[in-house]
Amino acid sequence: MAKIGLVAGAGDMPVEFASSAKRSGDKVIVFAVEGISDKRLEEIAEKIYWLRLTQYRKLFVLLVTNGIRRLVLLGKFEKKIIYEKGRPRAQHSRQLTRLKDGKDYSILGEITRRLALIGVKVTDGLDHLGHLLVPRGVLTSTVPSETAEKDISYGYSVAKTLADMDIGQTVVVKNKTVVAVEAMEGTDKVIERAAAIAGEGCVMVKVSRPGQDMRWDVPVVGPDTVKKLTEGKFSALAIQSGKMFIINRQETVKIADASALAIKGLV
Repeated sequence: MAKIGLVAGAGDMPVEFASSAKRSGDKVIVFAVEGISDKRLEEIAEKIYWLRLTQYRKLFVLLVTNGIRRLVLLGKFEKKIIYEKGRPRAQHSRQLTRLKDGKDYSILGEITRRLALIGVKVTDGLDHLGHLLVPRGVLTSTVPSETAEKDISYGYSVAKTLADMDIGQTVVVKNKTVVAVEAMEGTDKVIERAAAIAGEGCVMVKVSRPGQDMRWDVPVVGPDTVKKLTEGKFSALAIQSGKMFIINRQETVKIADASALAIKGLV
């Protein structure tokens, strides 16, 4: 039995991890964020602390007082939350200006470095999440059409370039033309924008970063993403295998097949 700390962002991943760890007999101490983390964690965690986003000093104190030596960071924290009316909030701005740039990995690397100073090691959590990794090949009964396959191939190369530049990890393509790319606004907004611009038949490609560090901000897809795609009448979703998670795979595939949306895991 181990004691694991969990900093929980938005979405299902923190819940998945906490549930899996609990089934294995581990004790999960959750550090949840008000207005962001899922309240279901209260029923799963050995202990839970609700913090405001800016209370990072309190987080560090709680990690020490609870004897946490292993910490997992899961869930989504939209980068746009550090902005208000187009201007950085003062407390976040002071922290960001100390970094060489505002890239996700720069921010997360600095957080990990500071945690190591108090004896806390950030780990990837794959011992409890490995079953969620995207497999290779077509996951749905629906197979991508010849046109969709061409868009997937083209979109994959574009998406990897965007991810390498830390612009975003999602691109929407139709007829080998980029319709929309993800930046700070998040995947859902990209899907909505692409559907409004290009109509039905778009293909979405989502990838991990080159050299993806599985401790930090691993891309996730699941039922909610697929519902958005089916609402926009997309023809296919292509996701990178082995470096991304798929939540509730059975439900996700069922929703996709009901709308003839193909899902493919890319090598």
